[in-house]
Amino acid sequence: MIATDEILEKLVTQYTEDMFNWAFHKTSSTEIAEDLVQDSFLAAAENISGFKGESTAKTWLFSILNHKIIDYYRKKANKNVSFDNETLSTFFDEDGIWQNEKRPNLWDEQEINLLDDVNFLIILKKCLDALPEKWNTSVKLKYLSGKKGELICKELGITPTNFWQTIHRAKLKLRECIESNWLFN
Repeated sequence: MIATDEILEKLVTQYTEDMFNWAFHKTSSTEIAEDLVQDSFLAAAENISGFKGESTAKTWLFSILNHKIIDYYRKKANKNVSFDNETLSTFFDEDGIWQNEKRPNLWDEQEINLLDDVNFLIILKKCLDALPEKWNTSVKLKYLSGKKGELICKELGITPTNFWQTIHRAKLKLRECIESNWLFN
């Protein structure tokens, strides 16, 4: 029989990098991701005798990690944020309305519509054209033609699940393309 320490050492060696990458993806913080992975391995060490092998070790570890991530965000969401009246009065008047000079720029009176920006439209067209044909068609039918998903599925001969997966992937690719070609140039 292999000793518990040896099993844990093997698990740490084998899964730390994948777990860290997942935790970093979920938190965008190296320090928090490292802490969450460490906490997950500590929890695994405490409960290794309860691991029955009904799933893979990786599934078990990621389940622990996902619970740690949920707990992290739950604690973060439950923290009370308090401001004193002096701090608030620098941004808001006595009625709670933004002071004009402190108002965020994105709330200017003139609403800016990206679809009115010629440069944005050029990049959007380029990004749409770079999508696979089915993705491109799905996005255009849904967002530019305003068709309902059910009708698009019939037109394209695909299942609703396939359609929504296609839309999701297309939006991710469009976002990536637009961010790299327009937002940061």
